Amino acid sequence: MSVVIPTFARPDLVTRAVRSVLAQTVPDLEVVVVVDGPDDATCAALGVIDDGRVRVVPLTAQGGAQNARNVGVGAARAAWTALLDDDDEWLPNKLEVQLGLAKQARAAQPVIASRLINRTPRADSVMPRRLPAQGEPISEYLTVRRGLFYGDGFIQTSTILAPTELLRRVPFSIGLRRQQELDWTLRAVRHSDVELIIAAEPLVVWHQDESRQRISLEMPWESQLEWLRANREIFTPRAYAAFTMSVLSSMAATTRSYRVFREILAEARAHGRPGPLDYLTFLQIWAVPPRVRRGLRDFVLGRRSPAPLVQSS
Repeated sequence: MSVVIPTFARPDLVTRAVRSVLAQTVPDLEVVVVVDGPDDATCAALGVIDDGRVRVVPLTAQGGAQNARNVGVGAARAAWTALLDDDDEWLPNKLEVQLGLAKQARAAQPVIASRLINRTPRADSVMPRRLPAQGEPISEYLTVRRGLFYGDGFIQTSTILAPTELLRRVPFSIGLRRQQELDWTLRAVRHSDVELIIAAEPLVVWHQDESRQRISLEMPWESQLEWLRANREIFTPRAYAAFTMSVLSSMAATTRSYRVFREILAEARAHGRPGPLDYLTFLQIWAVPPRVRRGLRDFVLGRRSPAPLVQSS
């Protein structure tokens, strides 16, 4: 088993991530940490971890997390590779559960993900809220909402385990700042020998420290619209409209621009098939301030205070 962790300039976080891998109940593994550019502090911190299963791959120049992830996959020695972001961590049985599911898969190249604990300074919640239904298009599972303030389907990079061969055949898109795992998953499942399986139990802690800068909190709506238009074929019309009117709108609504409002609505109607809930979601995103939306979402989800993470000794 190979584990790939891209990192840069976050020595404390990446060492926490690495230790969560070394604590796995599956001992036969290697941890490939790709340091994305010159970073003496991170290399020094990783050097303190006295475990021969950890291999550090330093890059001479920064190329972004997706490039570093692809480099790590290229260096992986095992048939299976799991991905972990440097600011997240795994529960001790994560790989054991996923490898068990992989043995039961019907497809030759299964992608095994899992639920996760979404941890913020405010509260914990478990995502995704539900698993894919039988025969449900994955693009619709990951984008179509059943409630105004949340989506039901979800996949995050730190949950993904897949055949190393598949990760090399379908590399991560370089330069994409948001929706990296959505992009990769939808391109992967288009192959006839691939299926997505999601473990029902949460196996990852997704740390979302809202005061810390991270790409997933940025709002590059123009580049997201460009990516969306270039990848219409990976969405069903229903999914295309849902993504445009919820995820893309959440990024663009900060502009408070009527021109942008009309452009996004026109995009969804011209190339997607919006439903009534999509229109309601779209309108509330543009009308309700983000802070109020977050409060309502937390209330609806019934979030609880964070519980301590249990690691094996």
